Amino acid sequence: MKFLPLLLGSTVFVALAAHAAAGVSPSADSHQPVAIQKFAFAPKEITITAGTTLVWTNHDETPHTIIATDGSFVSKAMDTDDRYEHMFATAGDYNYFCTLHPYMTGTIHVRAASTGR
Repeated sequence: MKFLPLLLGSTVFVALAAHAAAGVSPSADSHQPVAIQKFAFAPKEITITAGTTLVWTNHDETPHTIIATDGSFVSKAMDTDDRYEHMFATAGDYNYFCTLHPYMTGTIHVRAASTGR
């Protein structure tokens, strides 16, 4: 295993080490997609585990933004096929909307990660 840092690159290795130290095991589902299409977020409501990154992708021909009602995350205006990512570290419920189209709303329920211990 001493060749692992060389094969993965220092950035990936540091990220894996940080996850291991925090008791979080990296998995393929640590990124969850949210589509922006037809002036709506899909899914409109999602439940994730703390440590998960949501990835919004704009599939509309119109720009959109993402902003939490509490201001905890804010995207720039996203054109077609642009992406915005945010990692949710803290459990709680987060409501968000598009500032350009305020009727576009969504809710994220973040649950505490189990330590598996």
